[in-house]
Amino acid sequence: MNLNYTPDELAFRQEVRDFLATELPDDIRERVRLGRRLSPDDQLRWQNILSERGWLAPNWPVEHGGPGWGPVQRHIFEEECAAAHAPTIVPFGVNMVAPVIMRFGSEAQKQHYLPRILANQDWWCQGYSEPGAGSDLASLKTRAVREGDHYVVTGQKTWTTLGQHANMMFCLVRTDPDAKKQAGISFLLIDMTSPGITVRPIITLEGAHEVNEVFLDEVRVPVANRVGEEGQGWSCAKFLLTHERTGIAGLGHAKQALRHLKSLATRVQHRGRPLLELASFRQRVVKAELELMALEVTNLRVIAAARDGGVPGAESSLLKVRGSELRQELSDLTRRALGPAALPFFPDFLHGDAELDDPAQAESAAGAAQYFNRRKLSIYGGANEIQKSIVAKTILGM
Repeated sequence: MNLNYTPDELAFRQEVRDFLATELPDDIRERVRLGRRLSPDDQLRWQNILSERGWLAPNWPVEHGGPGWGPVQRHIFEEECAAAHAPTIVPFGVNMVAPVIMRFGSEAQKQHYLPRILANQDWWCQGYSEPGAGSDLASLKTRAVREGDHYVVTGQKTWTTLGQHANMMFCLVRTDPDAKKQAGISFLLIDMTSPGITVRPIITLEGAHEVNEVFLDEVRVPVANRVGEEGQGWSCAKFLLTHERTGIAGLGHAKQALRHLKSLATRVQHRGRPLLELASFRQRVVKAELELMALEVTNLRVIAAARDGGVPGAESSLLKVRGSELRQELSDLTRRALGPAALPFFPDFLHGDAELDDPAQAESAAGAAQYFNRRKLSIYGGANEIQKSIVAKTILGM
C-alpha cells in the first residue's frame, strides 16, 4: 500500500491551490475564516463558480457531468478547500441524493435531477430523522399511502439542516406498515413547495437557525418521484449514509483548525509566555496533533483501498467517530486559548452583515459559537455510540 502522492497528484494539488487563490471571492473567504455564517446567495455564488469550472461534484463520474476524479483527487480538493477557507459545498444534493439517483434512480430521474443539481437549480434537504427515530432510523413512522399515481405522505421529520432554504427533500417514508421495519421503507423525492408542508425553525445552542422541523400533512407526491422499487428505501439509505459518514471525518477542516489553534496559542500570553509553552495545554495540543496524524493515515488507507477498487465499509464509521471527537477537542482547545475573549456573543456579526470595530473581537467572535455548534458532530450522521457498535461488530467481530 503506497500512501505517498504521485507527481500527477502533487501537480493537481497545485492546480487546486491556484484556482482557490484566484477564484474564491475574498469576502466569502473572510466570512468563512472568521466563522461567520454565509447567506444562501453567498453559498450559491461559490457553488456557481465551482460549477462553471466543472468542480462542483467531485465524486461524480464524467458521464453524469462530474470531473471523473478518483478518491485521492477528491481528498486533495477537500483538503485544499478547507485550507483556503472555502465554503463547504451544501452536501445534500451533490454528495447525498445524487449518488442514490445514479445508483437506484430511473433514467428519467437521472436526466431531470442530475443536471439541475449541477446547475444549482435545486436546494436539497434530508428527510431522515424523526422524533423517536434518530439513531434507530428504521423505526421511522412517517407514512406514505398510495392513491393511484400518488403517495399521500403524513408525518414529521426533524433536524432538517437548511430546510428553510430547500425546494426539494429526499425522504424516507413507511409504505408498508406490516412488513419488517427495514423492508417497509421507501425513498421519495418531495417538492418542498407542495401543499401540506410546514417548516419550523429549531434554534441551536449558539443562536443559529441551521436545523428545522418539517411537518407533512397529507402531502401528495407522484409515484414517479420514488427512487427504486417500493420497499427498497433502506438500501438507498444505507448506500447514502456510507458516503456521508466517510466525508463527515472532516479531515481538511480538522487540519485547518489545528493550524489556527497553534497560531493562536503562540500569540496568546500566559504569565508572560506563549500559551503553547504551558505544559498542560501543550500536552493536549500535541495529543490532538498525533491523533490527527493517525486519522489522516487511516483516511489515506481507505482512499488507497478505494483507488484500487475497494468500497468503504465499516471504516467509514471509524472515520466518523474519530473525526468528530477530534474536531470537538480542537474547538474546546481554541475556546480555552481565547479565554475571556471567547465570552462576548455578537449574533448580528456572526449571522448577519453587521461589522465589529475591534479586529480582535472579530477574530475571537466565533470561538464559543463554534465550540457549542461542534457538540452536534458526535450525534448527527449516526450517533457515535451507534457507530462504535458497528465497528465492534463488523471490524472486531464482537
